[in-house]
Amino acid sequence: MPTVTVIQPTITEEKSTVIRCAAYCRVSSDSEDQINSFMAQLKYYENFLADSKTETLINVYADEGITGTREDKREDFQRMMSDCRKGKIDRIYTKSISRFARNTKDCLKNIRELKSLGITVFFEKENIDTANMPDEMMITIMGGLAQEESVSISQNVQWGIRKRMQNGTYNVSSMPYGYIKENGNFTVNFSEAEVVRRIFREFLSGKGFNAICQNLNSDGILKDGNLWEKKAIRYILTNEKYIGDCLWRKKITENAFPFKRRKNTGQAERYYVANDHEPIISREDFEAVQRLLKIKSERFGNKIFHNYPLSKKVVCGNCGMIYKRKRSNNKVYWACSKHDLNAADCRSEWIAEYKIYDAFIALHNKLFYNYKQILVPLQTALQDLKLRRFSGNSNLMEIHKEIAKLKEQTHVLARLKTKGFLNNAKYFEQTLDLNAKVNKLQSELKKITHLDDEDETLDQIDMLIDYFEKREHSITDFDESAFEFLIEKIVVINQSELEFNVIGGLKFKEEI
Repeated sequence: MPTVTVIQPTITEEKSTVIRCAAYCRVSSDSEDQINSFMAQLKYYENFLADSKTETLINVYADEGITGTREDKREDFQRMMSDCRKGKIDRIYTKSISRFARNTKDCLKNIRELKSLGITVFFEKENIDTANMPDEMMITIMGGLAQEESVSISQNVQWGIRKRMQNGTYNVSSMPYGYIKENGNFTVNFSEAEVVRRIFREFLSGKGFNAICQNLNSDGILKDGNLWEKKAIRYILTNEKYIGDCLWRKKITENAFPFKRRKNTGQAERYYVANDHEPIISREDFEAVQRLLKIKSERFGNKIFHNYPLSKKVVCGNCGMIYKRKRSNNKVYWACSKHDLNAADCRSEWIAEYKIYDAFIALHNKLFYNYKQILVPLQTALQDLKLRRFSGNSNLMEIHKEIAKLKEQTHVLARLKTKGFLNNAKYFEQTLDLNAKVNKLQSELKKITHLDDEDETLDQIDMLIDYFEKREHSITDFDESAFEFLIEKIVVINQSELEFNVIGGLKFKEEI
């Protein structure tokens, strides 16, 4: 019978006793008072754990002037959650649940995910610590209260807007093409107004949306620096503001989370104000255009637009414009939208759809057979680079502190100017200097935080390797799901070569 000897472990795993903490703060508007609140939160958390022996503050995540009802609008919150998933954070401090989230669903979802990652959250105002909480009942209650508060605020804001619409004192936030805003009022922009009149004339003369776009673009007339598109022409031809009237509340905000804007098709009252401002188009011409639009709609109906696998993914390497799908003589091809409007503006020619599909199939199969020689060494190199570059960056907190200090100086100057202790010239001179310093520091901050892009690239390379490892065979026909997963963009180099931009920042060229 064999003799078994137990060899006791001689090395014990050392576990750090220092808890890596992060703080999250947010204010929901960019007014001066709220910015001061933002500064106060930022300063507070910078000093919060300065003397602690068991906890260290590694970063402050702060969203300024961002709504709390939509999680996807808060960039720093998303960055914090990403760092949590990467194992960089052990504990989060935040002022209150309403600062963390005003949406109960998102609040619970994030708390559950953080708990699964072993990360605790402490809400100071409510004195709630998820480390000591056996269930989520308190979070649900408090999150519901925060959500109700946000609904109440939204309803109050909407009530105020409706009142101003009813008494005729409502001011539009943005002006349509052809007008500029002066003292809250509509003022005609004469050069743009002439373009609006031209659009109405050409439509009444029988030209369609495409022809009008082509004429404007070929004459070098741009809209906000971009080429004209059909939807912009339709918007102008159907906008009552060009006859001096205003229809308010074309869209409404839902009172359910997340708050969304949708078209008001009669489910809520609207307000029509006649002769509100100087018109650009006569009522006769405007009404004639509406009749013509109705006739065309009844005759041709509304076109159904399809999303194709290549839609918005094929880009012209010559001018940078998107390719669009065309059909001629039962042949499907893709053409540069700029070339399609005016061939003289871009010399890129069309490409048959099947050739793009065949090029993707060829690229896919090359990676399938050679991913171990191409992707695995790249993965190893990125991991080594990450290990060499990863280290605690104490400079991060110093930059945060310096930005906070400079912003505080800006607010002091504003108060001095308001009280008459500082003249306008001196105020603008000093503010300009402070803003320049803040912008420089924020650029440095972005360079530091963008190092995390390496993690995202590595994650995508891992996904690529995992994809090809799980595939059992190459493909012989175009695989839409594989294309959607692998390809971010296709650049048309010329008529015989395409550049495929694959996830993970990889680029491969294929002949066609």
